[in-house]
Amino acid sequence: SAANVLVPDTTAHLQRSSGVHASMGAGYHSESKAKEYKHVCKRACQRAVDRLNAGALAVDAVAAALVELEDSPFTNAGMGSNLNLSGEIECDASIMDGKTLHYGAVGAISGIKNPVLVANRLLNEAQKGKLSAGRIPPCFLVGEGAHDWAINHGIAPCPSEKMATKFSLSAYKRNKRKMEMAEKVESGFNHQAKKRRQSTENENGSGLLDTVGAIVVDREGNVASAVSSGGLAMKHPGRVGQAAHHGCGCWAENTRTQNPYSTAVSTSGSPFLASEDCVLGGVIVLRCSRCCDAQPSPDIQAILVEFLWSHTTESMCVGYMSAQDGKAKTHISRLPPEAVAGRSLAIEGGVCRLPNNT
Repeated sequence: SAANVLVPDTTAHLQRSSGVHASMGAGYHSESKAKEYKHVCKRACQRAVDRLNAGALAVDAVAAALVELEDSPFTNAGMGSNLNLSGEIECDASIMDGKTLHYGAVGAISGIKNPVLVANRLLNEAQKGKLSAGRIPPCFLVGEGAHDWAINHGIAPCPSEKMATKFSLSAYKRNKRKMEMAEKVESGFNHQAKKRRQSTENENGSGLLDTVGAIVVDREGNVASAVSSGGLAMKHPGRVGQAAHHGCGCWAENTRTQNPYSTAVSTSGSPFLASEDCVLGGVIVLRCSRCCDAQPSPDIQAILVEFLWSHTTESMCVGYMSAQDGKAKTHISRLPPEAVAGRSLAIEGGVCRLPNNT
């Protein structure tokens, strides 16, 4: 596999304070919609930074970023997600707090506009300790149970028909027709039809993007990460994807005695199996460590922050912003023309320094 490695000078964009790094998914980002994709990432970063500036910790800021991504019709998360085989939207989401290592997740949840808010509420409730009679609070709920728990904890429902967009309904009808046709033809013809369909979707920019995610570091040096996804188009009802699973969709862990680094990771992708010839996915990563060199004040300990994004898909849209920036920076990373999606890798990133007053 070929590898395209780029390290742009992004150092100035996350200096002096907390920051956020968001991705609206790896996949194919058409040139005609590039402006819209970047705008979504900018809004997500701005929302997280607004929360950080208001004193919120990393875990609440990362949830705020995901809400903005879920509300966009351009993402496969929350509103406008892929429809399953029954024509319904079922979403997966998870969130992790690097300070406590607590995690919250929902799988195959329907009728909730922002699944990440349910995941975050699960995390927060678990941090309060045991329930009555010594019961252990849930951290991962699925299906109807997840929906009912959300309603009982004050999260407003949203009818499934209102979550579907004109685009997602059109895609469902188109996919259903193709699936019915595929069942009537030989596998060889079906393979060629699939290749033509993927080519057409790339040309038209009609395919929904993959899992969205964000990672955040706050002023105290805490890290957090979150992901959200509508899952595969035409998936079987009840299917739970990698976005909801512990250690698969996201991870966040603050520095500890045995580990000098704080790390936050958010991933997106197709099955990472040895039998797969074409592995499609993307990842955003943030790693923090305390600087050992002399500081201008004994009360300030600088934190060195490394952040990167990588993908094997044709493209990936990312945004990043610090609490000191006037606006977010966005970028659509693309594989070079000669690279083959699923067999090539693009990596970009940067390094910066943040003060820490703890």
